[in-house]
Amino acid sequence: MNYIIYDFPDRRETLKPFTFIRTASHIRLGILRIYEKWERELGGSVSFLTDPYLAEKYPLISEEDNLIIRAGLLPNPTLLEEMHSLSPGSSLVAQGVVLALRVPKNTLSYPLNLEGLSTQDYTGPWEELSRISDIFRINGAELRADFERLTRGRQSEVIRDPYTRVYAPQNIFIEPGAELKDCTLNAEKGPIYIGKNAKVSEGSIIQGAFALGESAVVNPGAKMRGDTTIGPFCKVGGEVSNTVFLGFSNKGHDGFLGNSVIGEWCNLGADTNTSNLKNNYGNIKIWDYAHCEMRDTGLMFCGLMMGDHSKCGINTMFNTGTVVGVNANIFGGGFPPKFVPSFAWGGHPDFKVFDLNKAYEVAERMMQRRQQALTETDREILRTVFNEKSLFYHLNEGPDRA
Repeated sequence: MNYIIYDFPDRRETLKPFTFIRTASHIRLGILRIYEKWERELGGSVSFLTDPYLAEKYPLISEEDNLIIRAGLLPNPTLLEEMHSLSPGSSLVAQGVVLALRVPKNTLSYPLNLEGLSTQDYTGPWEELSRISDIFRINGAELRADFERLTRGRQSEVIRDPYTRVYAPQNIFIEPGAELKDCTLNAEKGPIYIGKNAKVSEGSIIQGAFALGESAVVNPGAKMRGDTTIGPFCKVGGEVSNTVFLGFSNKGHDGFLGNSVIGEWCNLGADTNTSNLKNNYGNIKIWDYAHCEMRDTGLMFCGLMMGDHSKCGINTMFNTGTVVGVNANIFGGGFPPKFVPSFAWGGHPDFKVFDLNKAYEVAERMMQRRQQALTETDREILRTVFNEKSLFYHLNEGPDRA
């Protein structure tokens, strides 16, 4: 059977800014990206049915018999069994939500036409990313699940540094090439995974559950608190708690970041700090792209949601529940607004539109530092995002900061 992950249009909206330049299934959650979890559980490769402007980067492979899986949906054994029991021309539905469907090649288009399918009710457990705050909210559980997926039947590398202190070593896994010096690893409350060629520097403290991706670096004296994922090729310092870095981003200096999600190719200036709790302990509202308004998360803790290629200057102070789009450059005094559109340049109330060609130049320079290239396909994706007029909504006003 051929496996395809489908980006439902409504879900793409609720997961922005992290779905502007990727499919929902390419969001990192726990240790792995969502599609990587499916490939491990299915024992085979998947392809992607997504918005046409992303299709070249995330191509579709179709066959006569295709099992379509909802992007953002997380695998579990019961769900897998029910999906494979689907008959041709039927869908698996839970609480009115289509989780999977089995369709022939000639029906594959974006968006999918779901009319005329028979339905099979699903009553087992399931979970999906439905909004951006879910990424950090369920990261701890997915860290534990991915730790089991990646380490089952394998032997960890030995920690040879005599000055590194370890608690609950049975919950720690070190990949080949990783370097640890004079640090503390406490895995009593959750597993700790240190990726291939990653580095944990002197004086740093790590609490589980925690994952450090391939070639990522924890800087000297850093404090990494639980339920945190540092994606591949990131460099992170200061204090970080219950946060997901998708990859290739920097927070190299002191400053607090909690209950947050940072996209790829971002840079947080020295002493950037993020509030993740309101003084009145009330629920936090964040910008909802699907409705173009602030929406209640139902959460007491929520920090910064920063889209890919965005940057901020030194001493930037982010309020609770701040959402930043793609390719924004934030600097200046005071708190930025709680919603910063994509390609915004400057500080409130003087934001200007970031010139697209200059944005390309910045992206190229940063990516070259990680031996990566900004391809023409990447440029076209960013150009499409740039041309979305809705991105400049409230550019110089910003929604209410309350």
